[in-house]
Amino acid sequence: MSEILRTEKLTKNFGGLCAVKDVSFSIKEGNIMGLIGPNGAGKTTLINLISGAFSPSSGRIVFDDRDISRCKAYTTNNMGIARTFQIVRIFSQLTARENILAALVDRRRNGPWKLMGKAIFSKSSALTDNKEAVREADRLLDFVGINQYGDEQAGSLPYALSKRLEIARAMATRPRLLLLDEPSSGLNPAELVDQIELIKQINRQGITILIIEHVMKVIMDISHRLIVLHYGEKIAEGDPMKVYTDPQVVEAYLGDDTDAAH
Repeated sequence: MSEILRTEKLTKNFGGLCAVKDVSFSIKEGNIMGLIGPNGAGKTTLINLISGAFSPSSGRIVFDDRDISRCKAYTTNNMGIARTFQIVRIFSQLTARENILAALVDRRRNGPWKLMGKAIFSKSSALTDNKEAVREADRLLDFVGINQYGDEQAGSLPYALSKRLEIARAMATRPRLLLLDEPSSGLNPAELVDQIELIKQINRQGITILIIEHVMKVIMDISHRLIVLHYGEKIAEGDPMKVYTDPQVVEAYLGDDTDAAH
């Protein structure tokens, strides 16, 4: 398998705080890379850098042999990188279907925020007049298991279903690399099992995944490799079981994190 993503001595400073320091790693296409570490370790900052939400202070990000270190989020998304968020971000006043349609439109002419405004304030059919897009939105709703909620207002969905909706919206952009920020947080055991299976199904479609997760059951079930951050620095990388039992990792993360036992 070829390499799809590589970071080289990636560093991000916020004033006097170094949130990510000299982090280098790579992901092979089609793999799932787990990203773990204590709260404040720099995990979400790393995903923000890769997705284009932040620009690095130094270092490089290479995606599909292209340097994307200074690319904005909309550019990286158009190139094939999509993400979800630790705190779900959906258009709560739109239906579940309309949330996905907002990601399927031609974003060069109609951005999601513009279409959302039209749908809310002018009752425009801009989100639903493309029948092919509607069929694709319904396919994605079915794929994540919430097809029966397509006409429901997104803000009224239970938490677990809103997480699935956010994944479906990310999938609508046809990513080659999907960045998941704690997709299992707040889920009960049954929902957790379903979420693991959904992530595996996404990966089986050939989509590479970088996933932040505190629930070790998820990480150990799905990851091909693990990377561990501590105070912004990479302290371990490799086979999940070897990383899990690494004394430095146990001391820095697993021994202090109550979620790690679950």
